[in-house]
This record gives sequence, C-alpha cells and structure tokens, in this order.
Amino acid sequence: LGLDAMDGNDEVEGDRQGQWLRRRRLDGALNRVPRDFYPRVWSVLEKCQGLAIEGRLLPQNLTQEMTSGELKFALAVETVLNTIPQPEYRQLVVEALMVLTLVTEHNVASHLGGVIAVENLVHKANQIFLQDQMKINGDATLCCAKPKEARETTSSGGLLCGGAAYICQHFYDSAPSGSFGTMTYIMRATATLLDCLPKEGDIDCNVQ
Repeated sequence: LGLDAMDGNDEVEGDRQGQWLRRRRLDGALNRVPRDFYPRVWSVLEKCQGLAIEGRLLPQNLTQEMTSGELKFALAVETVLNTIPQPEYRQLVVEALMVLTLVTEHNVASHLGGVIAVENLVHKANQIFLQDQMKINGDATLCCAKPKEARETTSSGGLLCGGAAYICQHFYDSAPSGSFGTMTYIMRATATLLDCLPKEGDIDCNVQ
C-alpha cells in the first residue's frame, strides 16, 4: 500500500510539473488569447511607435487605419503571432503583450517610447527567472540556471531541457501569477528594458 501510494504521489507530482507547459502548448496551438486582447493591444500601439515580434512589425499607424474593435486589426495581430512556430513561446509573447497592456491601462507611463521588441521582454524575463533559480537552487539549476560558461547544450545546439526558442522549460512550466509567475518576471523585464517606466513602485499584474 505504501509503495502504491508513493507511486500515485509521483504521478500527481509529474502531472502538476508539466501542467503549465501543456496548457501553454494547447492555448498556443489553438490561438487562445485573453478577453479583450486585441483592443488592449491596440491601446498599447497608441503609446509606442510599434510592436516588433520576431522581426514582424505592428506599426503605430494601424491605430489610425483601424479601430480597436475592428476584425481587421485582430487579424493583423494574429498574423504576426502566427509566425511563431512554437505554441508555448507564442503564449509567453501573448503574456508579454498583456503586461504591456497593464502598463498602459494603469497609466504607468504616458508614452512607451519607440518600437518595442516584445520577444526581448520574454527572453529578459527568462534570464531574470534563471538568476532567481540559481539563488534558490531551484529545479532549473539542473539545466539552464547555471553560470554562462557552465551551461550545456544538445548536439543540435538546443537547450538541455528542450525549451523552445531558448527559453527554459521550467519557465514555460511556471504559473502566470504569483511572486515567481511568468507575468511577474515579464513585468520585471519590462521595467528593466523600457526606460519610460519608473524604477520603483508596484504595478498590478492581474490579467482579467
């Protein structure tokens, strides 16, 4: 009985370990986005010169050509997001866009500056996550959370953990909310990379 119970616990733990990665893969594959996502992205575009995603640009002038609720605008955003081949990476880019919408909705800054490379926010967030993992000796120390010179890659040049787009799999498998959530890390990355943001104070990271 004891062994069976332990095996059961291992299975539950295994299921829990991969749940956010699986969810992001599913959501990304199905092109799921949060409620009012496209109008909120439109509002972000109003406050910067453009949003770049993996080399594709959503220019600010789209806000002059289309209304926030227009299907044509949603399709323009969707077309850019669909150039990302990895569904879980796509979802982190969506989360990064949501962080930018929170910044605009809470009037943290009157203007967000020039063209924002959204994927840079994701990669910076991953970097901060790995730094934290090294400090607390977290699970990611088994793969990516190591000093740069000690990091190993596969023979094909990918990450040992198999994380897509050079983002640690443990980051993909983190919940969006909470102190160690992906949204929190993306917010920290945004505060680091965007000069227009205040370096002190709190920003509400709740996504409705």
